[in-house]
Amino acid sequence: MNFADRLDAALERVRTPALVGVDPHLELLPAPFAAARDARAPRVERAAAVEAFARELIDLVAGRVAVVKPQSAFFEVLGADGVAAWERLVAYAHACGLLVIGDVKRSDIASTAAAYATAFLEGLPGAERSALCDAITLNPYLGSDSLLPFLDACERSDAGLFVLVRTSNEGSGEIQNHGQPPLCERVADSVAALGARLVGRSGFSSLGAVVGATQREELARLRARMPRAILLLPGYGAQGATARDVRAAFPDRTRPWRGALVNSSRGVAFAWREKRNANRDWKDAASAALDEMIGELGAALTASD
Repeated sequence: MNFADRLDAALERVRTPALVGVDPHLELLPAPFAAARDARAPRVERAAAVEAFARELIDLVAGRVAVVKPQSAFFEVLGADGVAAWERLVAYAHACGLLVIGDVKRSDIASTAAAYATAFLEGLPGAERSALCDAITLNPYLGSDSLLPFLDACERSDAGLFVLVRTSNEGSGEIQNHGQPPLCERVADSVAALGARLVGRSGFSSLGAVVGATQREELARLRARMPRAILLLPGYGAQGATARDVRAAFPDRTRPWRGALVNSSRGVAFAWREKRNANRDWKDAASAALDEMIGELGAALTASD
């Protein structure tokens, strides 16, 4: 089944667009996983601690959200042991009934782009299918031809892509808003045009776009330029965006979980570090933060004003 259709069906089951990012910053992990940041520990033990934390986070969110988004950098920093932990975690998330968006932000051309697509979306013959991602993030700034090998892979494997269009970081406007029309709008138009070949029965395309939830004024304009793209919205919570900031991303007020995903990473996984949670177990704090996020999104996306 087309990725966009699988995602739409999964969102229909949980009825929330909340997405949890799995970003195991070594220096932020709770005390039970302190081995991950111990430079004296063997790398395999450090990777095991990262994986253990990520698995417990997966257990906590499974059944409450449709998708998780692990960030590969925090696994890759631990070398081959970290990459092996990444593959096991992706497989574990799938076993827990979750879709997986690999936050890898790859970019290249021709055969190299095809190799990246194979690595994350298709696998070589004999590869463990459960360890492959359902979708990945891409950097489009090498041009539209850099996306084509990934689109080809998506057609073969029913995978998905999320292209960086307007990101949530403070300096993003230096490049993404350059020119007239702004570069981000040119990228959005490319996403809309290229994504036409991956539209499923849901009406959405498996070629989606990353648009920062912090870019409230631009969100409605970019949504209009990409009506069939599923929008991945980082920046909620820890970066300052609120549930009301993302309303323009959702085209269906009667089913307000369709068409976009709202990401929270540190806001859920590391809620235990907030002052209000000083005396709470990290999992209790994360669970409460996720409940709060789901509730805020539900209220904002169904509000009549």
